[in-house]
Amino acid sequence: MTGARPTPVLPRLLVLTDRRSVPAGGTLLGTIRAAVEAGARAVVVRERDLPSAQRAVLADACDRLMDVVGGVCIVADPDPRSAAGTPSGGLHLRAASRLPAVRPDLLGRSAHSLDEVVRAAADGLDYVTVSPVAPSPSKPGYGPALGADGLQTLLAGAAREFSGPLPHTFALGGVDQRTCGSFLAAGAYGVAVMGAVMRAERPAEVVSALQSALQSTP
Repeated sequence: MTGARPTPVLPRLLVLTDRRSVPAGGTLLGTIRAAVEAGARAVVVRERDLPSAQRAVLADACDRLMDVVGGVCIVADPDPRSAAGTPSGGLHLRAASRLPAVRPDLLGRSAHSLDEVVRAAADGLDYVTVSPVAPSPSKPGYGPALGADGLQTLLAGAAREFSGPLPHTFALGGVDQRTCGSFLAAGAYGVAVMGAVMRAERPAEVVSALQSALQSTP
């Protein structure tokens, strides 16, 4: 199980963006807005290939949506070698990214192995996303899905190797409302979802179902 640590308040659901998955006729900002209206309170703006000016506009729009509801907009690090341009809200690093020179209010990192979770803990990160926990077209190239049992084993191993509390862990990759409870039971603090929300014709319904499932899990 992950240990408690003094971090900014994090919801148990992270929504990650992917504009290429948004159905025809929709927009990424519209999908984000629908997710927020359905209860999402943390959005990770990815879109690393966008020109920096366009990405900044998107992040600002996300920030404004989150300000209204008291949520947080987290921006993914666009450069695998550094973390320049740290936003005020939050920053999500790639597994190989270095720590930013200036720490944001909320700092997270992608992780795909026990060693990467331990490294995140040693670096004092607030959270990690561990993936893939289930088969997912959004997370190719990272080996077989961990499953709930594999996630539990990974977190237990990380807890043995690191003497202090681990960052909050979010299970990512193929998570849906039917399976999110199993990942919480395995030790995850919450779940992170991208494709299920981004590809949805009615993203608000997907977010609502996930929120209900999370709230019903002790």
